[in-house]
Amino acid sequence: GRPGSVIDRLGLAGTEHILEIGPGPGFFSAEMAARLTTGRLELFDVQPQMLEKARRALASAGYHDVGFRSGDAGAGLPYPDASFDVAFLASVLGEVPDEAACIEALARVVRPGGQLVFVEVFGDPDRQSPDTLRELVEPRGFEFLDLTGSPLRDVVRFRRVAAP
Repeated sequence: GRPGSVIDRLGLAGTEHILEIGPGPGFFSAEMAARLTTGRLELFDVQPQMLEKARRALASAGYHDVGFRSGDAGAGLPYPDASFDVAFLASVLGEVPDEAACIEALARVVRPGGQLVFVEVFGDPDRQSPDTLRELVEPRGFEFLDLTGSPLRDVVRFRRVAAP
């Protein structure tokens, strides 16, 4: 499927600060970068060589205002509190050793009202079902927004709830 059809569902205004965890070679990254006017995209991946691939793909598409950092999302994220409007993970969560710690780190860096978006592809051995995602994500400061599917994948969106 077309990566753009997934990114369309995020309803971006162009001003968002977006964090993509585990961008791989940048399949979705360029689509997000294309929609940002004054916003900024930050890519975070455990594999520096994947970040380098994504960096090359984005640079060749003409996108230069992108941040790149490497690390383990389960060990915390090197960003300030409430600094992102959207966090985006495509086929990543099932590969994170400590999923709960990863979601807790995301809850810290996504602002109240911001989106946490998962794309899970059918046939991926690490695929997380929508129910599994809800069980993991809802107790950690997010509410379920919607599930949009295709024969290829699920897109599951959550909203960061305001702190009590």
